[in-house]
Amino acid sequence: MKIKTRQGREVEVNDDYTVDQNWDHFTAEEHDRWDRLYARQSEMLEGRACDEFMDGLKLLKLSDGGIPKFEDLSAKLMERTGWTVVAVPDLVPDEVFFDHLANRRFPAGNFIRSEAQLDYLQEPDVFHDVFGHVPLLANPVFADYMEAYGKGGQRAMGRGVLKNLARLYWYTVEFGLINTPKGMRIYGAGIVSSKSESIFCLEDNSPNRIHFDLTRLMRTDYRIDDFQQTYWVIDSFEELLEATYQDFGPLYDGLEADKTVYPVDAVLEGDHVHNDGTQAYAKAGGRLAKAAS
Repeated sequence: MKIKTRQGREVEVNDDYTVDQNWDHFTAEEHDRWDRLYARQSEMLEGRACDEFMDGLKLLKLSDGGIPKFEDLSAKLMERTGWTVVAVPDLVPDEVFFDHLANRRFPAGNFIRSEAQLDYLQEPDVFHDVFGHVPLLANPVFADYMEAYGKGGQRAMGRGVLKNLARLYWYTVEFGLINTPKGMRIYGAGIVSSKSESIFCLEDNSPNRIHFDLTRLMRTDYRIDDFQQTYWVIDSFEELLEATYQDFGPLYDGLEADKTVYPVDAVLEGDHVHNDGTQAYAKAGGRLAKAAS
């Protein structure tokens, strides 16, 4: 079937929205862009990203030069955790996304950002998806969490709680922080693939940093257009996995009965707060204000 991507291209896709990576279609300039992005991010993540992420980068050899071939990447992941990487031309529908994750397939964008978008891109490209997400899929506990999330999404279809479930993915897989013996570190893909947010999330006093609470998190809005105003902190990937393996039925019943949604910057009385942020960045206008200055 044919779909129209958000970039305006018409693309023939398989029933599961995958396409052949067609690695040869990437230009020398695009491979060079990957290499420069990789060098910049991997250097600045030393001492900021968690050890599990950095270990995954080395294990999968994402620095071998140019955009990785998904076939080679999948072979390494399959041996380690049973995951593969499949190419998609754009974001996929929820039911397709959940099916991929539930079957240990990670859908990765088959394009790379332009030179003008080097520092910020709203839609996920191959650098965000592969550099940001795939290294942690080499960690057995996190790999199990991702599969559990996919299966949880399948069970949630039709319950009217997908927005709540999306918040769980956003605040953990995309923008999660983790406590380690060396201090607070990054594991979220949306952060590790962003130079500026890698610094902001840990070192700026503006955002809240609140300890992971499943129900509270699933009731909290998030930003898609700028740095997060709240980051959620876990103590271990086992904590995430345990929370996801529970029966979500009673949780969904509660979310349906009480549809309270907390603002992105909310700090509540019962929160375990690591940092009660000033929200100075957001109050000053965020990215738009910085671009205008």
